[in-house]
Amino acid sequence: MSLYRDRGVVLRTYKLGEADRIVVLLTPEHGKVRAVAKGVRRVKSKLGGRLEPLNHVELLLWEGRELDIVRQADLVEPWRALQGDLARLSQGLAMAEAAEQVAQEGEPSEALYVMLVRALRTLVEHPGPLVVASFYWKLLALDGTGPVLGSCANCGTSPPAASLVAFDITQGGALCRVCRRGEPLSAAAHEIVSWVLGGSLSRALEVPASSVTSEVAHLATVSLEKHLERRLRTAHALEPT
Repeated sequence: MSLYRDRGVVLRTYKLGEADRIVVLLTPEHGKVRAVAKGVRRVKSKLGGRLEPLNHVELLLWEGRELDIVRQADLVEPWRALQGDLARLSQGLAMAEAAEQVAQEGEPSEALYVMLVRALRTLVEHPGPLVVASFYWKLLALDGTGPVLGSCANCGTSPPAASLVAFDITQGGALCRVCRRGEPLSAAAHEIVSWVLGGSLSRALEVPASSVTSEVAHLATVSLEKHLERRLRTAHALEPT
């Protein structure tokens, strides 16, 4: 066993025994880390408030055979705005769940870590209807499955954007009228997704809530779920009832 240091975002936690907690972290140098925080559920524990989901922390850990052990944790960014706002907390947890599914244990994942930290920071400083959806689209691109948007993903034709009328991640992205299957795609939603993946993310994040942003968010969720082959529980909790 050896000591190591890293930074991390707390993705989720769950109870272990009477006083301990297992913490799942996303770190740049060690990827996804599962570690035990001993005694953290006791009232006098110094670690308790520092290892809450979504906290950004500086860590000192013992490397274990199956689970590492948290020896020290210091807050880098507490992001109290997330903890005190149920809507933003839910959005942050939705991104954390997706990141946990993509990250691999023991494999460095600096790009994913940086992307999650930036997304959470955006959620704190400039909340909007497309923060989570944009993170999902970027996550697909990071994992090598970013959608084709400039032409039909099935037949390869390059019609005007308005003629790309459907979207299916299993086919590779946007589809023309002849090849359409999967989810319907409006021209406005196509444009916003193109902004997110084409270097105009800030422009997309400024779009106010509307039926179009709901469409973009829905497409992002179903696309990521198809890629991961699992349902994203927290993402569906964000959907209007």
